Amino acid sequence: MTAHQPLIYVVDDNVSICRALKLLLQAYGFKVETFTKAADFLAYKHPRQQSCLVLDIRLPDIDGLALQEIMAKKGITIPIIFITGHGDIPMSVKTMKAGAIDFLPKPVTKMKLLNAITLAISKSQAQLKKQAEIDKIKRRVKTLSPKELEVFQLVAKGMLSKQIAYKRGTSLQTIKVHRSRVMQKMQAETVTDLIRFAQMAGLTSSQN
Repeated sequence: MTAHQPLIYVVDDNVSICRALKLLLQAYGFKVETFTKAADFLAYKHPRQQSCLVLDIRLPDIDGLALQEIMAKKGITIPIIFITGHGDIPMSVKTMKAGAIDFLPKPVTKMKLLNAITLAISKSQAQLKKQAEIDKIKRRVKTLSPKELEVFQLVAKGMLSKQIAYKRGTSLQTIKVHRSRVMQKMQAETVTDLIRFAQMAGLTSSQN
């Protein structure tokens, strides 16, 4: 059951609140890890599983808003639910614009917290599904030969086979063979699939 239990992180400098939330959430079947400092949360090795973060705004080391920014820079995509006794509307708007699931005033009611956690876990599940698809695409990319990879990237940029052949100074037939192998190895049915796979694998950018 543990592997499928959603993991809830609680970061709050109030030990009593950490303890109370841990008992509450464990009673609803969640696995819970609590921290009184943001730095300790960042240092924790986060397993890849359904999870969310219940985060206090005011912390002794890094405040909640700063932690949200650090997580974004580090690529830590755990959905965040803010709780605070010192919040205001501009602060809540800022956190929500940055992707927070909810902004709840203390004392937090049980149902509001559980509803927010349900939304956060749903978002986490979608993120994990997307990441699993990206990992699968990247594994397929690794099966391509250097020439096939080059053809893949050029096709993903919208180049036709004859344009690629001219660019590489090789025959059209050779490019068609490479392209066919790319389609097969990447398990793509259309060029649109290839473009999407290239974007997911980070092989193209919106600036190209």
